[in-house]
Amino acid sequence: MAKPHRERPPSSSSSSSSSGRTNLASCLVATVFLIFLLIVVLLVYFTVFKPHDPKISISAVHLPSFSVSNGSVSFTFSQNAFVKNPNRALFTHYDSSLQLLYSGNQVGFMFIPAGHIDAGRTKRMAATFSVQSFPLSTPSADGFNEVKVGSTMEIESRMEMAGRVKVLYLFSHRVEAKAGCRVAIGVSDGSVLGLHC
Repeated sequence: MAKPHRERPPSSSSSSSSSGRTNLASCLVATVFLIFLLIVVLLVYFTVFKPHDPKISISAVHLPSFSVSNGSVSFTFSQNAFVKNPNRALFTHYDSSLQLLYSGNQVGFMFIPAGHIDAGRTKRMAATFSVQSFPLSTPSADGFNEVKVGSTMEIESRMEMAGRVKVLYLFSHRVEAKAGCRVAIGVSDGSVLGLHC
């Protein structure tokens, strides 16, 4: 009498290899999706939300008062500037200053009060302060001070704006901008003869 034919159960090795291939494919799809998502996030960040430094443009410089006495000069310095916030977030400035240099030496300085500039906006900033008397002189070859009584003098204005911009209301980034101008001044009457920024 013939024995009935029994089917063999599938081997465990073939079922585990097929499930392993399915898991590997799922992992690859998930990895590709995460990489694609990361690239999209980075592109959006660098094109839309990346913090940019503010831009300073100095429009005018005036000396409301000016006097020369015994080879020394004193005056009131006034500067108008426009600061643009190119970011899509509020720019909060708190570490800003304006300084004046003559022959490489600082002759005037003021802190710019803390404040903020709205996203994409430009703010006018005016600064006026008195500069204490300083000599119009440079060291001569023999070491003595030689007074320059020329028709013009040149001072340098350096403005710096620094602060923070928040990206996506979460991440805070430091940004800063600097602008420098050379101002030619007529010594006889304190008129501004040239402004080179």
